[in-house]
Amino acid sequence: MRNLRVGLASCVFGVIAGSVATTSALAVPACIEARKKVDEAAALRFQVRQDMRLGDRGRVCDTLDEIGDRYNDARDAFEDCGEGVVAIDLRSELRQLRIAKKINRCD
Repeated sequence: MRNLRVGLASCVFGVIAGSVATTSALAVPACIEARKKVDEAAALRFQVRQDMRLGDRGRVCDTLDEIGDRYNDARDAFEDCGEGVVAIDLRSELRQLRIAKKINRCD
């Protein structure tokens, strides 16, 4: 009886692991796109720092808006591919972005 339970449990866990692997494999393109958006936002953040040094406030505000768009796209893509934890982490980035906009008087 015990062997039957162990065998049944192994079978159930195998099916669950297989379905998770299949779901992850199907969701990979969305996760790759999300990672790409985060990388683009990081590059734009570098650009903002350069524009701040130059004193071009108009361009800083425009670029901060673009960063927000990238983060929102990335958050949606991470949620689509099942990485909700990363999507939650992006909320803190968006919060910091709002603070940067307020400091630079972009609102």
